[in-house]
This record gives sequence, structure tokens and C-alpha cells, in this order.
Amino acid sequence: MGNSFRDLIVWQRAVQLSVAIYRLTADFPREEIYGLTSQLRRAGVSIASNIAEGYGRASTGEYRQFLGMARGSNLELQTQLTIAAELGFGAAEQCQVAEQFSHEVGRMLVAMMNKLSS
Repeated sequence: MGNSFRDLIVWQRAVQLSVAIYRLTADFPREEIYGLTSQLRRAGVSIASNIAEGYGRASTGEYRQFLGMARGSNLELQTQLTIAAELGFGAAEQCQVAEQFSHEVGRMLVAMMNKLSS
């Protein structure tokens, strides 16, 4: 294990995902600022935050629990991205970038959780 959560590739990808979400939602309709824009941004930030917080926990069980919360936020984000796309919000290309990061982060979180279980 590295010296910092910043060394985790999953955390780095989650930060990239969060930045992609902010860029995507910048073009959402103004009336969505308290709706999908806010929900997507909160879920995006939550993923990287939970990875970092879990990393700082004393036990493997706690770490795994925070990775599980990050995974839940990621699935929430994927649902919200689908809804945004269906509504025609944001540039399709930016949405695709966010979805790719989200799926990559999702795979990494499952792999980490399985590794911590064994």
C-alpha cells in the first residue's frame, strides 16, 4: 500500500470523474442547478471522498465499508447520467467521458473490495 490515498489509481480516477461531471453539468439548464446538476456533483465528489476517508480508517472492515459507499455513490451517479442523457442535458461527448470514468472506477472498487475480503 502507498503512503497516501493520493497514490491510489482508483482515487485519481474518481477525481477525474468528478471533474468530468463538473464540466458536463456546467451546460445543464439553469433550473437544474438544485436538481440533477447538484445531485450529480454531490455523488461525484462523494466517490473520491469516501475512497480517501476509507483509506484513513484503522480497520480493513471500515475501509471496505467506505469503498462500498463509494460504489453506491457511483451507481447513483450512473443512474443520474442516464436520466440526464434521456433529457438531452449536456454534450454527448462529455457524458460519454464521465460514463467511461464511472465504469472504470466501478470495476476498480469491486476489485479492491474483493481483495480486502479475501
